[in-house]
Amino acid sequence: MDRNVAIPAIVERRVQLVARLRRRRFWDMSDVRVFATSLTAPAQIVLLFIIMFPLLAEVYISLTSWTPTRGGDWTQAYRFWDWGRNYVEILRDLAFWQALGRTFLIAGVAVALEFLLGLGIAFLFLDEFPGKRVFYALMLVPMMIVPAVAGYVFWLFFQSNGPLNAIISLLIGQPFTLTWLANDVTAMIAVIVAEVWEWTPLMFLIMLSGLVGLPEDQMRAATMLGATSWQKFRYLVLPMLKPIIIIALVIRGMEAVKIFDMVYLMTQGGPAQATETISIYMYKIAFQQVRWSYAAAAAMTILVIMTILASYALRPLQTPQREVA
Repeated sequence: MDRNVAIPAIVERRVQLVARLRRRRFWDMSDVRVFATSLTAPAQIVLLFIIMFPLLAEVYISLTSWTPTRGGDWTQAYRFWDWGRNYVEILRDLAFWQALGRTFLIAGVAVALEFLLGLGIAFLFLDEFPGKRVFYALMLVPMMIVPAVAGYVFWLFFQSNGPLNAIISLLIGQPFTLTWLANDVTAMIAVIVAEVWEWTPLMFLIMLSGLVGLPEDQMRAATMLGATSWQKFRYLVLPMLKPIIIIALVIRGMEAVKIFDMVYLMTQGGPAQATETISIYMYKIAFQQVRWSYAAAAAMTILVIMTILASYALRPLQTPQREVA
């Protein structure tokens, strides 16, 4: 009996001793993990603050009706607490959803064209040809240009007396003076063309890096077995590129939804609201109408929508892991 009673006591003492050693090791700088944590913890804390503080402040302001014109700074926004009426108004705001729909239209068409063009050009750069390095450098030039500068250049390009109409006039042999940016359809096309021109190089780089990293032995084996180019592309290249393609589309899609400067310089959302994206809509709400709390609520709504869409888009990358588990 005494021996049976003594065993739990010994176990308890050992547990307490191990706990004391662990507490001591937490501050033991000779431990690699403790040393690494001590070095990275300050930066992680600062990064967490940089991310969380604006987010929490935005949520706080979105739940009020505060604006700078009502007096007091943002810390006193609690005096105008309205229990989220901004979110109810957003659900009823047709202009918000129309701007969001136009944004998804521009982003969807532009990203799809960028992907197709980038993938096609990446295949061309797999083979050696004269001047490859020069063309490679030229391909990256549009991506290096500031979007505001690109927007101004395309604004000039699509003017009624601009280079595009001049080229078309030479081709058809008579004057051509279409006001591209004054028509709903042509203005949308102009914005998409400018977006595709600037960001196709990014998709080209991502696709080229993926194609270069494909295993050559599998491609050679398929060739020896008599597979055609389409069969190799359909059953080998696409499945192996699937993770890269998904990540590229998600990243580029999220960036395209934030388009602002190029559209603002080209059309300012016009004609009427034909090219008004969600960023331009929020800019007008926040800085022209000075409705900061409503703009904060709109931004939170977009954040939730984009998070849901991105999580669904990334699901194919998580499926294989679940099946293995």
